[in-house]
Amino acid sequence: MRDAIVIIPTYNEIENIEAILRAVFTLEKNFDVLVVDDNSPDGTATQVKALQKEYNTRLHILNRPKKTGLGTAYIEGFKWCLSKDYTYIIEMDADFSHNPSDLTRLYNACVSECADMSIGSRYINNRVNVVNWDMKRLLMSYFASKYVKLITRMKIDDTTAGFVCYHRRVLETIDLEKIKFVGYAFQIEMKFNAHLKKFKIVEVPIVFTDRKKGKSKMSGGIISEAIFGVINMKFKSLFRT
Repeated sequence: MRDAIVIIPTYNEIENIEAILRAVFTLEKNFDVLVVDDNSPDGTATQVKALQKEYNTRLHILNRPKKTGLGTAYIEGFKWCLSKDYTYIIEMDADFSHNPSDLTRLYNACVSECADMSIGSRYINNRVNVVNWDMKRLLMSYFASKYVKLITRMKIDDTTAGFVCYHRRVLETIDLEKIKFVGYAFQIEMKFNAHLKKFKIVEVPIVFTDRKKGKSKMSGGIISEAIFGVINMKFKSLFRT
């Protein structure tokens, strides 16, 4: 078994899934992949199962009965990976907004710097590395990360990033059953828990490119969860023992 696995959550990613999987499997560093599919009506899971014949023990799939949020998909994926012997567990989108070649950089950041968690950062050192977003979305994302950093006091520039490599000890220490957020705020909550437990977190600069195929899953409810839930999360942390 390889020491690292990539979790890719999917919902209607038939236009991207084969290409992203082949891109991961052609990297010099060998990664396994776990696709967590939310019963995509477009046949995403069927395509993954067809590719399993080619990639044998390297490609795995979890089929969920319905779409219940990014956070729950990742938590189910984390639990599956922890039940195996993987040391490094990585989150990545299916739509090429995260460059597969950066997987090796995130992995190496944990290994060479003895980090517990590495983050593919779009906004590190006040630089913005985002391609093909309109100005409204870019400003909303950038200032959301700044807002979260201010409220939580985390020393992380891209607090909302979804391209993350965890050492398994982080996921074994965090009580995954108590993670409340289900949308993109899930990414904030996971980082905040790792921060509270004083794990070593490093950021790796990446270029984030908006999807070219398929439809974005971003919604107003997801944004509200991220903005208004952070204060409540920080407040509750003050009373932890």
